[in-house]
Amino acid sequence: MSALSSPRFLDRTTPPKIVTLILLAGLSALTMNIFLPSLPGMAAYFGVPYGLMQQSVALYLALSAALQIVIGPISDRYGRRKVLIGSLILFLFATVGTLLAPNATVFLIFRMAQAVIASGMVLSRAVVLDMVADAQAASMIGYVTMGMSLVPMIGPVIGGFLDDAFGWRASFALLLVAGVAVLALVWADLGETAELRDVSLVAQVRSYPTLLASRRFWGYTLAAAFASGCFFAFLGGAPYVGDKVFGLSSTEVGALFALTAIGYAVGNFLAGRYSVRVGMNQMILIGTLVTTFGLAVLALLTGAGLSGPVVFFGLTVFMGLGNGICLPNANAGMLSVRPELAGTASGLGGAILIGGGAALAAVAGVLLGPGATEMPLILLMLASSVASVIAILFVIRRARQIGA
Repeated sequence: MSALSSPRFLDRTTPPKIVTLILLAGLSALTMNIFLPSLPGMAAYFGVPYGLMQQSVALYLALSAALQIVIGPISDRYGRRKVLIGSLILFLFATVGTLLAPNATVFLIFRMAQAVIASGMVLSRAVVLDMVADAQAASMIGYVTMGMSLVPMIGPVIGGFLDDAFGWRASFALLLVAGVAVLALVWADLGETAELRDVSLVAQVRSYPTLLASRRFWGYTLAAAFASGCFFAFLGGAPYVGDKVFGLSSTEVGALFALTAIGYAVGNFLAGRYSVRVGMNQMILIGTLVTTFGLAVLALLTGAGLSGPVVFFGLTVFMGLGNGICLPNANAGMLSVRPELAGTASGLGGAILIGGGAALAAVAGVLLGPGATEMPLILLMLASSVASVIAILFVIRRARQIGA
């Protein structure tokens, strides 16, 4: 948006402070992973197979992808502020539904409805691009997601403790309280940043072919989708591996999840520090290679019989580090293709990214049947990471061809 005034904290007439964007995106990330250590216990509580309860991850991601297709255009038309406030209110109703669910089917329905909070992840990136130029966007997104990663870093730790101490509903009660707090903060601090355009949603959707025809958009989107895809597969399969393969408690699984998030936080810091200096494409390549290296070592050690919770969860630090470097730059690349369609690009790119993650999370649930080891999950994650390297190499080759 042109001529935006400087942010003033708790002033609805100015752009938001960075802490508001961090907490907004952080609530979206926390909703995705705080309950993961509870999955085996939830399956037992509702009397359903683990594979069915694990679909609470895949279904949530699938609906998140579908919502992101419309969230972007709606925010370009009606503004970031209105969409975010409306999404937070709907999220609170859905969270109450998960707490009152009498069976697994009702729980899964309200769990899917919680996906409306995906607007926080999508529009926090679009707000950044509204506020700063392309060259600074990757850096600022890096700092936002570095701070945001502190929330999911401790989320599974807290979720595991709450599950052992009070049962699985405690994690959703915490989400309800956090949602109320973030809604109050967004209401008070987030002024409108989008330059609203008087066009219909149909006209907005017609802009999709413009984005989909861009090789750069596809390159950045697929690099992000496959890089994060290995992480979504991890989200879907790691609770099973921790509980069934390694015999860990919910608290222990939650604590080990923090290792990946620590790597992600460090990667985000490096993205914020060096993206402008090194360049988006090179940073994406570095990030995807780091992830692939870590997962390749994990596959080799596991194949050699050196498996265990320390090896499995410890080497996922490289996955977190690589994604932390790659994703802020890939997201900035997606949005920079057509800056005037930042919200639309964020929603469409996010839909492709999250949709791919939903598919991989579902595949992870299928691969980890009774008696399975961790190796099928590792190979799935490694294949996804290798695909992300190929995608960014395509972008770099294309850039050289056009002299960009």
